[in-house]
Amino acid sequence: MAVKLRMARMGRRHRPFFRIHAIESRAPRDGRVIEKLGHYDPLETDAAKQIVLNRERVEFWLGQGAVPSDTVAELLLRQGIKTKYAAEKAARRAQARKIAHKRGKLFTATERIAAEKKAKEAEEKAKAEAEAKAAKAKADAEAKAKAEAEAKAKAEAEAKAAEGAA
Repeated sequence: MAVKLRMARMGRRHRPFFRIHAIESRAPRDGRVIEKLGHYDPLETDAAKQIVLNRERVEFWLGQGAVPSDTVAELLLRQGIKTKYAAEKAARRAQARKIAHKRGKLFTATERIAAEKKAKEAEEKAKAEAEAKAAKAKADAEAKAKAEAEAKAKAEAEAKAAEGAA
């Protein structure tokens, strides 16, 4: 018989509460339970009351070869109970992250969001530089036009002065 440590959902709508059970792997989520090992209340504010486990029985079932679900493995890790399955999962995830980075791909949503933010900042910086360059070119063009207008006005004034003197 393959035993799993997994959660069964209790509580009401918008107020979840989970029991942690040792259960036959082929049984449905809320099916026949071998043993109740504790409970988990995700909405509890006090961290000490959020996860309640019978640590001795959990360790017994793990010693008997029970496999915790991913969520239960994380809850056990929070309580200081390390399982080989959680360690294997972490190692596989680290290997997958390494392969993804080697291929130049992003592994998690957090990395994707950070990359998008960085790209957006670079785009804004480039846009600001282009605007500054355009403003400088416009100012140079206006200064050149003003200098040309002053030179033309001065030349006209000299021409009038030369006509008036002649």
